[in-house]
Amino acid sequence: MKIQAVITALEEWAPLAYAEDFDNVGLLVGDKNKEVTGVLVTLDTLEETLNEAIAQQCNLIVSFHPIIFSGLKKITGKTYVERVVQKAIKHDIAIYAIHTALDNSFTGVNAKIAEKLKLEQQQILVPQAKTIKKLTTYVPKAAANNLRKALFEAGAGAIGNYDNCSFNILGEGTFKGNEKSNPSIGEPEVLQNETEIQLNLVYEKHLENKVLTALFANHPYEEVAFEVVQVENKHQHIGIGMLGTLPEAIPPEKFITFVKQTFNCRIIRHSELLQKPIKKVAVLGGSGAFAIPNAIAANADIYLTADLKYHDFYKAEGKLILADIGHYESEQFTKNLIHSYLKEKFRNFAIVLSEKSTNPIQYS
Repeated sequence: MKIQAVITALEEWAPLAYAEDFDNVGLLVGDKNKEVTGVLVTLDTLEETLNEAIAQQCNLIVSFHPIIFSGLKKITGKTYVERVVQKAIKHDIAIYAIHTALDNSFTGVNAKIAEKLKLEQQQILVPQAKTIKKLTTYVPKAAANNLRKALFEAGAGAIGNYDNCSFNILGEGTFKGNEKSNPSIGEPEVLQNETEIQLNLVYEKHLENKVLTALFANHPYEEVAFEVVQVENKHQHIGIGMLGTLPEAIPPEKFITFVKQTFNCRIIRHSELLQKPIKKVAVLGGSGAFAIPNAIAANADIYLTADLKYHDFYKAEGKLILADIGHYESEQFTKNLIHSYLKEKFRNFAIVLSEKSTNPIQYS
């Protein structure tokens, strides 16, 4: 099995098209065409992670966080990032990072947090914009069913919990090819009137190549007339953060204790505990100050995230509780999530879960 097979499986789950613009995801080091000897799954890729991969005979590391985040101008071993890249190249170990692509997956990082908190009725906290496109094409009525079927198989026409969705308008098309044309219907240089179906389907943007390939492969015309437009509709399963409800409302103090036990938090920084039970919970693994307005707008009772600054806590304004549980703590179960996914995809292959804690923060 080649590294590309693992990459394909990961990107079916968390397409890189939905990673944030600032991020650096995908294959960062290595050759995708190399044979895989084993896969090590980790939250971060450090020198000790590479040592673990070498000891486990794994030549592919699947890391949540990217070791290369900004551009590298030199690789001299001066920084921990340069040393990791040097060592990976020396030992022919590939590194793949999934980061915000998995953050924006409905079954990704925040779904795992919600699962740990036993949240029900889960929904995306911050839906990602510009994730849906619409294809319009014109096809002879007799060929419409075949083309529609091929587009459905390519992933077009899927909306939330529905698939095979399309809108069809019957009309009349006209065309006339020049002397070099080879029309499938009619003759060159003769005006042709044809009963056609205007076929409209939406699709997730990462499927564009598959959808257009299916269009060209299954459309009978020599020149395919089509339009692709970006639509503003929000995709309910693509975005960052998660909202959910507890099975029963509980006092804030009891919920904070539950979170500390569940995430093994030595300490939780939080705004004033409001005197009302916690029922609706918003979560966002990693740095989530930007989504405080979303949590408030969603009428969450508490928002769990990390890396909140001093002035961020003022934004609670008595409308909800803001709780900073720690960056590592909020994402610690992500490597287990990735490991479980890959184990299910490749049942007879060595998928190793890193045993190293990469939390750089210590408490005294």
